[in-house]
Amino acid sequence: MAVTPLPWLQAPLAEALRQQRAHAILVHGPSGVGQFDFGLALAQAWLCEAVTPQGACGHCTGCHWMASRTHPDFRLLMPDAVREALGWGGEAAAESESKTKAKPSREIKVETVREAIAWSHSTASRGRGKVVLIHPAQAMNAVAANALLKTLEEPPAGVRLLLCCAEPEALLPTIRSRCQRWRLDLPSQADSLQWLQAQGVADAAVLLAASSGRPLDAAALAADGVQAAQWRALPVAVRRGDARPLAGWPVPRVVDALQKLCHDAMAVCVGAEPRYFPADALSGNADLQQLAAWSKTLSRAARHDEHPWNAPLLAESLVLDGAKAWAPAAPQRVATLTGR
Repeated sequence: MAVTPLPWLQAPLAEALRQQRAHAILVHGPSGVGQFDFGLALAQAWLCEAVTPQGACGHCTGCHWMASRTHPDFRLLMPDAVREALGWGGEAAAESESKTKAKPSREIKVETVREAIAWSHSTASRGRGKVVLIHPAQAMNAVAANALLKTLEEPPAGVRLLLCCAEPEALLPTIRSRCQRWRLDLPSQADSLQWLQAQGVADAAVLLAASSGRPLDAAALAADGVQAAQWRALPVAVRRGDARPLAGWPVPRVVDALQKLCHDAMAVCVGAEPRYFPADALSGNADLQQLAAWSKTLSRAARHDEHPWNAPLLAESLVLDGAKAWAPAAPQRVATLTGR
């Protein structure tokens, strides 16, 4: 079966198949749009033995191998932590995890890149060439990125490289200059909402706004147990110093939600429109200086959100810090002419 691209990626995929002219393509765009899904669908089309103008046929041997993640001419380079999150661990990763309690790496290491380069020089099994997909490309550490440069410039015959990322400027200029760039834009709100509703996401418009219009990020919110009602209730709860709407959320999700609330509260204070929360859930009577101080606290927490925090205690502490911005000002003592 074919890797079915997300609805908003079908037209870009067909266009990429028509216009692709380089051996290396850099797929980029906002996170939550589907760079990895696009790269996977493009890789399958390249390896398909009966490819159509719209993409892979879904019926040939190559497509069946891609569907089962066993194609001998496809190599995926991805940090262990991302593999785990996307469910691409496989048996080898499970075996490795059972042997060690080390935290999954967030980097693509040089050994992985060198192994892929050595593999690319062997003969293709199916005669359709070979494909190396790197996601996210900015996860390559500096040594790994430099090890890839020569292959990007002079790849073995029949080898194609796909680099997917949300932040192309985080890559080395020498990496970017060797790739044909392909940008994916945000889908329309209508397309995003239709897809989210088909995934069973309730009140999808609220979570889509919470994710800056990025449908995959909105789906991830729902998968983490974040409900639209909780999101709507968060501003009022924070004003009261109540962290209960955040119960059970992962620490990175807690910090991200509070940063978005702080942003919207500051926007309302200066007469701008909120971005992440419904306007009717926000109040404009916050103290801007206190919000600025809270923003700094949240930024510090974000830099260490992978630390093994006690999540409930951290959430409560951050919410109480935020509540200070809405606390009524203490009455000031006015001096009289008599000095009393």
